[in-house]
Amino acid sequence: MSAQTPIRRKTVTKIRAQKGKDPLVCLTAYTTPIAELVDEVSDLILIGDSVGMVVHGFDNTVPVTLDMMILHAQAVLRGSQRACIVVDMPFGSYEESPEIAYRNASRVMQETGCTAVKLEGGTHMAATIEFMVKRGIPVMAHIGLTPQAVHAMGGYKTSGRVKSEWARVEADAIAVTNAGAFSIVLEGMAEPLAAKITKLIEIPTIGIGASAQCDGQILVTDDLLGLTGRVPSFVKKYADLRGIIHDAVGSYAADVKARAFPALEHTYSLKDEPPPLKKNA
Repeated sequence: MSAQTPIRRKTVTKIRAQKGKDPLVCLTAYTTPIAELVDEVSDLILIGDSVGMVVHGFDNTVPVTLDMMILHAQAVLRGSQRACIVVDMPFGSYEESPEIAYRNASRVMQETGCTAVKLEGGTHMAATIEFMVKRGIPVMAHIGLTPQAVHAMGGYKTSGRVKSEWARVEADAIAVTNAGAFSIVLEGMAEPLAAKITKLIEIPTIGIGASAQCDGQILVTDDLLGLTGRVPSFVKKYADLRGIIHDAVGSYAADVKARAFPALEHTYSLKDEPPPLKKNA
């Protein structure tokens, strides 16, 4: 009987090789159960710093810490086998210097077993990306709307809706590509610009609020499942789990108050006493 072929996790080399081919399916996960559910269909799972808003109730991603990202990444690794696993570097963990970025990213990879890390920023982060890649840390870049810069930007602002912005965003894309990033997230970006950048650079683009012409797409899983409240306009809800959960817990509460739960089938009955042990003669 032949041994079962072990499942191999997708590598950054395979992700990069998807450029211009079948679109990459990417989703977020923060817990083991969700990782188990999305792993089968995902080329890439991102443990996004969006966990701060989705799970921890923060107003933005800035308060997320390195320890939080590591904890959630460990949970996702336990629940996945196939997808390439990328962990967001949180605000303040990589901006100070390439050396600090490398040190913190090394810790993330060592303590979680993830495949790669992601950091926000274009031209000004190119040197950091190059430093990390040359030392063995695969990096996914992220340009356009960068949520960690929410305070500096004065809110969440779409990029590239006026053509005078295009040259700067294109320069960001080229800079992180030349620095060695294996892929790049384009977030909150005007569709024509995202489509142009996808053709312009040699690494896969992953769109979120960008263009269907990107090499892949990513959404926050909780958003597409309808678990979160208000979501950006670019999100398509594929289910209303928030409504389902609301109805389910309401039914549970009603049953408890009516003493209809637990019913007989949910309780434990008495067993017959075991016969006494026979004494030795």
